[in-house]
Amino acid sequence: MSAPFYEFQLFVLATFCVAAVVYERRAKGDSDAPSSSHSRSDSTTTISGIENGNAQSTSKPGASSTAALARNYLIVYGIVMCADWLQGPYVYSLYREQYGYPERVVATLFVTGFLSAGIAAPLVGAWADQHGRRKACLAFCVTYTLACCCTLVNALPILYLGRVLGGISTSILFSAFESWLISSANANHLSERQLSSIFGRATVVNGAVAFLAGIMSNQLVSKYEIFTPPFIASGAALILAYFVIRMLWSENYGNGGGSTSEKQTTFSDPFQLKRLGKAWSIVRSDSTLLTLGLTQTCFEGSMYLFVFAWVPSLQEASYPGETLPLGYIFSAFMVSMMLGSLLYSAATSTFSSSSSSNASSSTNSKLDGSLTLHAKLSSLVCTLSACALAVSVSTDDVRKRFWAFCVFEACVGMYYPVQGMLRGALIADDHRATLSSLFRVPLNVFVVFSLMNGVSSSRLYVVAGCAVALSLSAIMTGWVVVARTEEKDSTTTHRP
Repeated sequence: MSAPFYEFQLFVLATFCVAAVVYERRAKGDSDAPSSSHSRSDSTTTISGIENGNAQSTSKPGASSTAALARNYLIVYGIVMCADWLQGPYVYSLYREQYGYPERVVATLFVTGFLSAGIAAPLVGAWADQHGRRKACLAFCVTYTLACCCTLVNALPILYLGRVLGGISTSILFSAFESWLISSANANHLSERQLSSIFGRATVVNGAVAFLAGIMSNQLVSKYEIFTPPFIASGAALILAYFVIRMLWSENYGNGGGSTSEKQTTFSDPFQLKRLGKAWSIVRSDSTLLTLGLTQTCFEGSMYLFVFAWVPSLQEASYPGETLPLGYIFSAFMVSMMLGSLLYSAATSTFSSSSSSNASSSTNSKLDGSLTLHAKLSSLVCTLSACALAVSVSTDDVRKRFWAFCVFEACVGMYYPVQGMLRGALIADDHRATLSSLFRVPLNVFVVFSLMNGVSSSRLYVVAGCAVALSLSAIMTGWVVVARTEEKDSTTTHRP
């Protein structure tokens, strides 16, 4: 099989993606045309957090703040995700092929990053809530730039240091940025539908920049014939992101964060044990939050293991001596992710249209109905991703593996906006970053255990284990989260 096969698949996927974007824009224009009374009612309610079943609603001013917030967030999000994706196709190849380390050492490098992320995750979230999410995002730009610099040095101690910094950076990336957006949305009184739209657009932006990053990294590697140029480009993008955040973003905190008393608490409780203890008591007493944590562990853990496994999995199924165009393959995965996010947008738009057509529905029932939809989508995403990974380990045909991986990436595209909405609605703002980071502890334990026990010949068993874990997550989501949101929907709808 030659490189044009993957280039053709990328072209086909990109064509479908463009067609889907055009269709979505036209459909959105049609759905926005009907009566202004519905759009006014949709834009007057927002969630500031549901914790143990309690919802809070506020009124919303004009839509100009919505556009400004979306623009400021998406610009930054696009830059930082581009920086992350530039490295994506070649992390494994840099360690394994350019630096020549055995796969066991490469696995320990990956494990170091996940251990670092697991240890730092709860502290990062607590510090972000207390000292400011914007400051945490600025710190991300600094630590991830330093991680890129460490990657350029072929010395194991420096490479391990880079993985430690990369793990800390990952914890910030997947907690503080989302928390900043949700908190800012609440401060600007955005509706649940508007926040869902921003999450959907963010995933499309993520897929688009990942697609471009894959092509760019492929061109850089082809031009210089080494794997380090994409990491240099990533560092440059992170420096740009630092200054854009300083220019565009304002600060926000968790409950009491930024106050003088909270700053004094830092010295008496530097590891934030009290905040973490309170956050854990919240999770422990709520089966819905526990299920969200399980889904995050199973899905994102599988996703991180996929990052380690997809290159050798395709290589071992390819013809002997064939050089895979990893950048183009990576771009195909990212276009698949964009298609997944567009499917999410289509599903939520269809639901919103059917809800708004029912003029007798109360605001709260539409809100809870949307949560039920997202819970069902979460279960569906876990089911489809489990099937995709199961197919990838049951065949030696590289084409089937490639397409199974594309389906998995489409599920990734749906997962992020779905889980972002569920976390935004079910986790109160007071401890949002703390709880989001707390969920990452079992996630990283899962990944570390799998990597340490599943390299080389055991790799397929690890992927199969991920499929089983995702199936369990799908069942638990359907049993706990969907059932609870449907019950709340029924209760609210029949309330006198």
